[in-house]
Amino acid sequence: MTEPAALDVHSHFLPSSYRAALDRAGVERPDGFPYVPQWSAASAIALMDEIGIAAAVLSVSSPGVHFLPAAQRPALARTVNEEGAAAVAEHARRLGLFASLPLPDVDAALEEIAYARDSLDADGFVLMTNYDGVYLGDPQLEPVMDELERREAIVALHPTTPAAADAVALGRPRPMIEFMFDTTRAVVNLILNGTLRSHPKLRVIVPHLGSALPAVADRVHIFANQLLVGEGEAVDVYAELRELYFDVTGAALPNTLPGLLRIANPARILYGSDTPFGPPQLIASGFHALNETDVLDDAQRRMIFSGNAHHLFPRFLPERS
Repeated sequence: MTEPAALDVHSHFLPSSYRAALDRAGVERPDGFPYVPQWSAASAIALMDEIGIAAAVLSVSSPGVHFLPAAQRPALARTVNEEGAAAVAEHARRLGLFASLPLPDVDAALEEIAYARDSLDADGFVLMTNYDGVYLGDPQLEPVMDELERREAIVALHPTTPAAADAVALGRPRPMIEFMFDTTRAVVNLILNGTLRSHPKLRVIVPHLGSALPAVADRVHIFANQLLVGEGEAVDVYAELRELYFDVTGAALPNTLPGLLRIANPARILYGSDTPFGPPQLIASGFHALNETDVLDDAQRRMIFSGNAHHLFPRFLPERS
């Protein structure tokens, strides 16, 4: 089977300024991950060519910029966004940018939204699931969501360490389990607090095949509509999930992808690699597994690898000769 050229919506970058900031802060194992990976635009594109990825939208992964004291976050967000934009300018047909925001500082985040879109022409924004324990869907973040809605932004969610990680992670890296729960927690909050309904022009990408959402969607729907009656309006959790986009980054097979297909709109499922945090051989094997699985038919496969994402990022459509 000929493998399709993919559009990767979950690809990370670690420019020199970001690595230096991690080093100065003594962050050697971010979120308990065993290392800080190396990254360069050249190495990223070489791996893309090897695997079959036509284009990738870059973002800074967890811990974002909020491992720094609050006063230092806006400057680092500005620097990494500028470095990301420089990489995109040099490789415009291969790379895009999800800009980072120095939340939970709302004023600084609003300033960075304007700069990232109006001066850097960022393709969208990456939002961590929580900022110092303030979760997406919290009313204090409403001005930021309003501005992203006004700009009809594409927003990629990314999990980060929850506030109680030391008590619940049991000494294991937070990306293994806690990230999955934190994504689920944030998306449920966005749904039940009405944030998604009140911002219908946002295009929100949920990572890692929806994390635990395929497993808990029925339970959340029941609580929202039968056990929490009187606490707010009825919420069609299933309908809200089908308005979201999902990437297939991580361990998609054999179990997680079938669950995602039951809750997601197939036209809103996107490819993601998680480079450079995954070893190249793991990323390649995951790519090949998606291309070979009988869970997907050929039409679904083509749309997940690139067709669905081209609707969000038309500038990456193949050039016609």
